[in-house]
Amino acid sequence: MILAWIISLLLLYSSLIDYIERLSAVRMIEVNTIDMAQKKFIAAEKAVQECEEHITTLSSLPSNPCVIQSVGNDRWLISSKEKPGIQIGVQIDEKTGAVTRINWRQVFE
Repeated sequence: MILAWIISLLLLYSSLIDYIERLSAVRMIEVNTIDMAQKKFIAAEKAVQECEEHITTLSSLPSNPCVIQSVGNDRWLISSKEKPGIQIGVQIDEKTGAVTRINWRQVFE
């Protein structure tokens, strides 16, 4: 009887260890995925910000990492080509040439 009790405890401990190992593996995958997503999000934001800063002189950029659309009245939509997609709305002041960010959103496909 004592031997059966000891064997059942050993089986419980082994299943607990197996569960903890699987849980830690899933947690490592989660952390790596979050890290990769944050890096891609920051890269997309930097690309959009670079286009925003150089919207009046886009021809001077070596490569255009954004899609720019006019929505009229000196307003423009700037979207990143990278995933995740980020889109911002900007307004350009005709007199000063100052660029003002109006809104920001993440583009889902």
